[in-house]
Amino acid sequence: MTALAAPPTAPEKDGPPQSPPPGRRLRRGGAGRTMKAGWLSYVILGFALLISAFPFYWTIVTASRSNADMAKVPPSLLPGPNLIKNFEQVLEEADIGTALLNSLIVSGSITLGTVLCCTLAGFAFAKLRFKGRNALLTLTIGTMMIPPQLGVIPLFMLIAELQWVNQLQAVILPGLVSAFGVFFMRQYLVQSLPDELIEAARVDGASTARIFWSIVIPIARPGMAVLGMLTFMTAWNDFFWPIIALSSQEPTVQVALRQLGGGYVNDQSVIMAGTLLGTLPVLLVFGLLGRQIVGGIMQGAVKG
Repeated sequence: MTALAAPPTAPEKDGPPQSPPPGRRLRRGGAGRTMKAGWLSYVILGFALLISAFPFYWTIVTASRSNADMAKVPPSLLPGPNLIKNFEQVLEEADIGTALLNSLIVSGSITLGTVLCCTLAGFAFAKLRFKGRNALLTLTIGTMMIPPQLGVIPLFMLIAELQWVNQLQAVILPGLVSAFGVFFMRQYLVQSLPDELIEAARVDGASTARIFWSIVIPIARPGMAVLGMLTFMTAWNDFFWPIIALSSQEPTVQVALRQLGGGYVNDQSVIMAGTLLGTLPVLLVFGLLGRQIVGGIMQGAVKG
């Protein structure tokens, strides 16, 4: 008996795998898995966006109407025609122009100083080796546990001794460095700055200052943008220390806003109009640094 011959098999084809037919989505497993958002995700995101944006929208509505309109029940949810009139009343009741300029000087100086100094300190704590590094880092982080109110009296005594009362440097200099900024930049550079880059720069003869300006700054730019935005918002919204160190003739925005809407009944429309004017520079800064902020957050999420 003769054995039956096995049927011939088709020769294997070399080359890249064929792509799936159109209309079918390629599934990926593991870290490269493709995910598709459903309708529930859009509903949740839309609801979160509505809740987040409603306070700003309500500020616009209140600033564009009269105090009598806002006292009605139920109040109107649409902007009114009095926005320009309320802005003019804000300029009459408070020197908001000087306050905006002072806040820009104070917040800009504090932001630049904090970003530069904290990046320098963060680079030192993250990548340089020196005696007492861990102890100094622990001491720096420990200062975050101390309430700022405890240092108001000795700080005021210091600026009074320096004759800086009612001057902008009394608000700028105490905020040039923050413990949070040092810790934030240290953690960012530990994750984002490879040791091999520093070693290669050392081999090429680069000094520490050259490494900082040529290597650390470009890599740390997203983290610096995030820290700059947070610092600018904190300095812009600060009320406690500026009202102690500055007079009513040289106020910042937050100090000037307390002069608005005075009288037997507070004019909420005028107060909200001043608040809206004080919020616009923060929105402008976020618009300028928004891409860097989102990029820094996403980079940290991928590396984490």
